[in-house]
Amino acid sequence: MPNTKALKKTDKRPFTVIIEGNIGSGKTTFLNHFKKYDNVCVLAEPVHMWRNCAGHNLLGLMYEDTSRWGFTFQSYVQLTMLQQHMFKTPHPIKLMERSIFSARYCFVEKMFCDGILPAPSASVINEWFKWITTKACPSVDLIVYLRTSPEVVYQRMLKRNREEEKLVSLQYLREIHEMHENWLYHKTMFTCPAPVIVLNADLDKSVIKEEYEKYEPHILNKIAIGVRT
Repeated sequence: MPNTKALKKTDKRPFTVIIEGNIGSGKTTFLNHFKKYDNVCVLAEPVHMWRNCAGHNLLGLMYEDTSRWGFTFQSYVQLTMLQQHMFKTPHPIKLMERSIFSARYCFVEKMFCDGILPAPSASVINEWFKWITTKACPSVDLIVYLRTSPEVVYQRMLKRNREEEKLVSLQYLREIHEMHENWLYHKTMFTCPAPVIVLNADLDKSVIKEEYEKYEPHILNKIAIGVRT
């Protein structure tokens, strides 16, 4: 049974878990595993919205010309991720694929560091981010970091052959990996809005289920966790 503290949290809002990781780290596979539970609301990354914003494929445009469309895309990502955070559900547990935090701390930050996102544009996104996180308060109770090696996710990305990802290089995946590592593993960049569970997501699909089951009590809010595992 959930502990008393956990129950109090779900009185007003769901116990919220964000699933973070590199491109191809297995976030969809992870979420699909938890769809079997009736008390869990699963929110996939709103890629369909990024591909169709009033008829415009912002995701495709961003990969084709990041310098031109990076600000537009990340602005829309911030809005759609906020909508995910604020999504109301009667379920006591909500699982989200990525978050407004990884959008800012990993992807926007990388664009800024690379000089792709000019300082004025980054400032606009950051001011919105600060307002959202202080006024809208997108609460997070737990972070699951699907930790992978860039070489593994690169092969997975090639295998699934998504149109927009054809321009993604192994070097880009390595750099995004470092952003996640510094934020969620080494914790040397920014802050974590919740405790972090680290899963070995390099494992093959045939055995990764055991990793999921190992941490199910934490993810389903049956056992509290206060430190990175």
